[in-house]
Amino acid sequence: MSRLPEAPASDPFDADRPLAMRCACGRSHAPGAHVGAVEDANAKLEASLVKALFPVDSVRRGFLRAVGASTARAAILSVLPLGALQAMAQDKGPLEKKDLKIGFIPITCATPLIMAHPLGFYQKQGLNVEVVKTAGWALIRDKMLNKEYDATHFLSPMPLAISMGAGANATPMNVAAIQNTNGQAITLANKHKDKRDPKLWKGFKFAVPFEYSMHNFLLRYYVAEAGLNPDTDIQIRVVPPAEMVANLRAGNIDGYLGPDPFNQRAVFEEVGFIHILTKEIWNGHPCCAFGTSSAFIQQNPNTFAALTRAVLTASAMAREAKNRELIAKVIAPAQYLNQPETVLTQVLTGRFADGLGNIRTVPDRIDFDPIPWQSMAVWMLTQMKRWGYVKGEVDYKQLAEKVFLITDARKRMKELGQTPPEGAYPKFTIMGRVFDPAKPDEYARSFAISKLAG
Repeated sequence: MSRLPEAPASDPFDADRPLAMRCACGRSHAPGAHVGAVEDANAKLEASLVKALFPVDSVRRGFLRAVGASTARAAILSVLPLGALQAMAQDKGPLEKKDLKIGFIPITCATPLIMAHPLGFYQKQGLNVEVVKTAGWALIRDKMLNKEYDATHFLSPMPLAISMGAGANATPMNVAAIQNTNGQAITLANKHKDKRDPKLWKGFKFAVPFEYSMHNFLLRYYVAEAGLNPDTDIQIRVVPPAEMVANLRAGNIDGYLGPDPFNQRAVFEEVGFIHILTKEIWNGHPCCAFGTSSAFIQQNPNTFAALTRAVLTASAMAREAKNRELIAKVIAPAQYLNQPETVLTQVLTGRFADGLGNIRTVPDRIDFDPIPWQSMAVWMLTQMKRWGYVKGEVDYKQLAEKVFLITDARKRMKELGQTPPEGAYPKFTIMGRVFDPAKPDEYARSFAISKLAG
């Protein structure tokens, strides 16, 4: 029986040696310092991917001994797009800025921009990115306005609001890609298991993560369809996502429409149950986005293109169901989501306990379709108008096209060999009601419960 050649010191699939993040030749010199520079770069990328999956080296080595190096390599590399990464090329122009800070809130909505960090997608685009965990959405907004962050994880309505001067000084912002679709839920305290009908929620206190959020707009839409006025019949307060479970346990709130993993975390900690997934309100709705200021794009067009490619690469990987368990492992560590891997796996795979005694299977509980449809922006603006967050006339189409950069997203997707869909203004159905983006004012005024006159 022939023996395989001895693995180099940096081979991440060698169970008998520590994972050394150094040159593939086994020496300690800098990558690229010899004729095998290309192979070295690829080996280093491969090692960084395995390191992201197994941050504890003893776990990596135990896994390899259990399944064998060849099986592990085939399994891991079948779902991590090394080939696509190696094929990606930067724009013709040089990067204007390579050292970047990107803010994020530790929720599964931010999966693409988070996983792009440990999996080396930014690095492959020539960028040195620091992803910075941030406590709340107001802080994200302020750090973008103060130019402390170069780009960020946004709630998708935030760039529209900031651009209009709603809740902040008017500063043009842009959405490069949607980070996630679906992926939220209404979670109620266990004491309300006998109050599943929202008509019974009068007097309830609910939390949402921010006023300019899909969470706020979807909660308002849902209770209004049940005949409750969200401004008078219930209370809605802003609570950072990481504090939602604790507030539910303490009885400070009756429920929340919030991001995962905190709906699943409430079930995990046996303090709440999932009343309804937001995909059951609007299947395919946007939630979070990746974006930056218009000024940053103007000053750093090549850097912006590289950033967008990195995030779109992550989105494409995250859309594949076969990758979800590995992604849960990648984003679970303390510097990212700091969550039990089992909670993240339930969210990302869509096989989960709902807190009502059921194990549910909903593969698209969360998805990562990156297309920044401009009709999504128009819908958000109609809800801002409906609930009095913006006054006066709104130029829906102009704002949508200025803020949601669908043309840029398509261009970058084509560069990556992806096939973007056509159009910009598809219609959507929310709780049985069709939204026609060509008639936004008519839509905004069509609701019985609203701050607008009929």
